[in-house]
Amino acid sequence: MAGLPAFARLVAALETLPGIGPKSARRLAYHLLAAPEYDTAALTTALAEARARTRSCSVCHALTEADPCAICSDPSRDGRLLAVVEDAADADVLERTHEFRGRYHVLGGALAPLRGIGPDDLNVTDLLARVESPAPGEGVEEVVLATNPNVEGESTALYLARRLKPLGVKVTRLALGLPVGAALEFADEVTLSRSLAGRREI
Repeated sequence: MAGLPAFARLVAALETLPGIGPKSARRLAYHLLAAPEYDTAALTTALAEARARTRSCSVCHALTEADPCAICSDPSRDGRLLAVVEDAADADVLERTHEFRGRYHVLGGALAPLRGIGPDDLNVTDLLARVESPAPGEGVEEVVLATNPNVEGESTALYLARRLKPLGVKVTRLALGLPVGAALEFADEVTLSRSLAGRREI
């Protein structure tokens, strides 16, 4: 990338961001170069400050400026309930529902043997330690496996369930089913079977 023109290097750098393809990267590059200098300066300053001040929480591994993070240090959170997520962004998504009042544990990814990612590459050991030897006020009774509903997330959930159940905690999985507003005819067989298996009384 060193031999490329500056604009091409910018596009290539933007393409490394999640969800940004070549067309989006070019649009963003043009936008950034056309924006007033104070806007781009504010962006670079904010990024530099975030990188300098943000760290991983020593308890749950979420991103934070204070250690432990606000959720881990909040006495009103239910320490008996622990949601295990792949990334810090997943914890933010659950928080925005305002439904979950427990605490989190960020794995830092999912099991992916073909890419060389095993249990030792994730925050599994300290998850087991949090359950087996809880901190004061934690005493985990239920672990909610909130990994992504894909092959890697499912295999990670199955692995964690096998490791957690012998510790005497209740292990649950986020329910998977039909999205709101969807028609049955457009649902795939796996989604429908999960919806039937996870049905509840109303």
